[in-house]
Formats: sequence, structure tokens, C-alpha cells
Amino acid sequence: MGVFGTGEKMRRKDRQLSDDETISIIEKGEYGILSTVSSGNEPYGVPLNYCFIDGNIYFHCALEGKKLDNMASNANVSFCVVGETKIQPEKFSTKFESCIVFGTAKEVTGEEKQMALEGLIEKYSRQFNADGLEYIEKAHEKTKVIKIVSESFTGKAKR
Repeated sequence: MGVFGTGEKMRRKDRQLSDDETISIIEKGEYGILSTVSSGNEPYGVPLNYCFIDGNIYFHCALEGKKLDNMASNANVSFCVVGETKIQPEKFSTKFESCIVFGTAKEVTGEEKQMALEGLIEKYSRQFNADGLEYIEKAHEKTKVIKIVSESFTGKAKR
């Protein structure tokens, strides 16, 4: 289980969210941005689907690629989720809610991999659960699942 708790000190304390509010943003989010760093110190951010189970963030990916290469050389990652937003043009401002999770990425296999893939089906394709389970069976060997074990997080909002 991931460790959740407030991370870095926030400059605007009046906008800092409680742990429960931050977790709610993670649970409701449609997608997140995974940020990694390459072995050559090049930053890389990529949007992806995810699910949140037992305090951990899970996502699936291909068997190879840039994010996997980056995580192999440096497992420290951040994951940002933006919740509801509303542009206020007359105020030259935006209402928003967002959070950022800091943690370590690691590949999962076996039952944990299956649980995460089923979690993704539950989140994004609940009404097609039977078809989703079939899809998992067919794609299981062509898919990696990565878990982000949370070390800290912060949530912020201007509502």
C-alpha cells in the first residue's frame, strides 16, 4: 500500500487541499501526467490512463518505450492529475483543482498485474466488463503494468 500524506510545503496555504480532497481528485481523474527523467537528464511527461487502488497508482503500457527506459534508469517519478477547471476570462484567472504525487515506479506481475488491469476496466469500461476481461486475457503478455508507490503528495485548488 502506498504511503499518502502531505508532501512539500505549499506557498499558498489557503489553496492547499486536505488529504481526503486530494485523494478524491486522484480517484475521479480521467487521466494523469507521468513525469520521468532520462539517463541523460532529459525531462519527459506523458499523459496516460490510470487507476488508484489501495493508495497506489497503476497504469499499463507497451513492453518497451521511452517511459520504461527512463524509469529503468531512475525510478523516481511524479504524477499530476488535474480535476475540474473553469476559466474566468473577466478575472484573468482560472478556478482549478489539481494534485501531484511523488513516488517510485515499479513493474508488477502476477495477481497484482491482473488486479490493476481489472481496475482499469472497472474505471474506464465498466459497462463492458465481460469484454474487458477477455481483452485482458488476449493482451496480458503484450502489456506491462507499472505501480507508482506514493511517497508524498500535495493537492491545491482555487475554487
